[in-house]
Amino acid sequence: MEKYIIIIDQGTTSTRAILFDLKGNIIFTSQKEVKCYYPFPGAVEQDALEIFLSVNDTISEIMVKKNLAPNQIISIGITNQRETTIVFDKNGEPLGKAIVWQSKQSQAICESLEDKKDFIFQKTGLILNPYFSASKIRYLLDHIENGQERAQKGEILFGTVDTFLLYRLTNGKSFKTDYTNASRTLLFNIFEKKWDEDLLKLFNIPSIMLPEVCDSASNFGYSNILSSQYKVLISSLIGDQQSSLIGQACFKEGDIKNTYGTGCFILTNLGEKAKLFSNGLLTTIAYGINGKVTYALEGSVLIGGASIQWLRDKLELIKNAAESEEAVNKAEDEVYVVPAFVGLGTPYWDNNCRGAIFNLTRNSSKYSLIKATLESIAFQSKDVIETIKKETKLKFKSLRVDGGASNNNYLMQFQSDILNMKLQKGKIFETTSLGAFYLCMLNLKKFHSIEEIIKFHQIKQIFVPNMSKEERKNKYKKWKLAVKATRIF
Repeated sequence: MEKYIIIIDQGTTSTRAILFDLKGNIIFTSQKEVKCYYPFPGAVEQDALEIFLSVNDTISEIMVKKNLAPNQIISIGITNQRETTIVFDKNGEPLGKAIVWQSKQSQAICESLEDKKDFIFQKTGLILNPYFSASKIRYLLDHIENGQERAQKGEILFGTVDTFLLYRLTNGKSFKTDYTNASRTLLFNIFEKKWDEDLLKLFNIPSIMLPEVCDSASNFGYSNILSSQYKVLISSLIGDQQSSLIGQACFKEGDIKNTYGTGCFILTNLGEKAKLFSNGLLTTIAYGINGKVTYALEGSVLIGGASIQWLRDKLELIKNAAESEEAVNKAEDEVYVVPAFVGLGTPYWDNNCRGAIFNLTRNSSKYSLIKATLESIAFQSKDVIETIKKETKLKFKSLRVDGGASNNNYLMQFQSDILNMKLQKGKIFETTSLGAFYLCMLNLKKFHSIEEIIKFHQIKQIFVPNMSKEERKNKYKKWKLAVKATRIF
């Protein structure tokens, strides 16, 4: 009887369950959209129970459509949208909506701690920003009746999405997270590798609320989601961007990848020693394996593929994302879009600026806007990578790419051109779920070393730059001017 692993990939806009065989082949994928709510400007929320039900639904579809017996599934792994914050009671019932990583509704809390930003950075490697979980926890406790008092009594628990799903899947028996998710909360000391008492005091968050922190590949507990008579081991938890770093086999210091999802996240492997950098770059934990922690340097583009969704859903210029690639050849002029809908990420970290369009002419069409929006994703990614190069002095030969928008060949070619760097896309496209699969395989001793993963990784497609130095320089100069003007407005 063939055995399988199911990976839960819980993202911002959808939940997917991916069925892997033990050779690393994807056998079946089930996907269900997850709704975001926008109760007021700057706020982005989700229903945590809807997230959990989407996990149930996608796993059920796999089991039914592939006609699998529960004992054919030897493990489940979880990779998740990071920073999104859920508070829940000991029965696993959410106390209010989940606050999504993109949300700015706790910005006032961050502003009140502005004089502590360097203190926080020195412990966490992160900037003081509502993007991370700590201020979101504080906001939720402030908006729950007797929230602080109940939290201090241990009646209210906090989890990022991985922790909440694990708690529900194990019927409250396992209250844990991994190093990668903990390192994104603004409460975790990445040098001492533990929840930091000073930071907890700063945000007035009781330590009793927080989950146990483990290696990314661990025995996280058992779930009877497949059958009341069969318990399946959950053997990996990892934040989605770190999971794609593993899925891209970026295990060597200086390996770099970009995931083109709702946002874009560029991670560079820093090795086993944590180092802090400036210019809006974040030091974070890449993974914990066999008791050893590896660090990564991260730069964030807040609006990546979400800008294509904007073209589709709000402007109604395209019917689907694939149409954006077809439209670029019809553009007749050079327009610049700065999609700062929720501010700008690395290296600016400007929460207050908003989106703008530049260089419009009478000849500008919807095709010009579509092309410029695609190019804005590449320009923002270049901002991050140029900052990483400057800060680390590393020289990158290639960039490994994944995520939904990496399917757009025009975007990938333009990214290669504007970076003057080779891009590599893996044979297995689902690198986020692949990383969590690798961790399950390590924990189950099906893989015995990281070297086995590196050998397993295969490249499917390569993009090589062909833009002239002068054109590259000119286009990037105009982009920087557009960003500058956007931030002045």
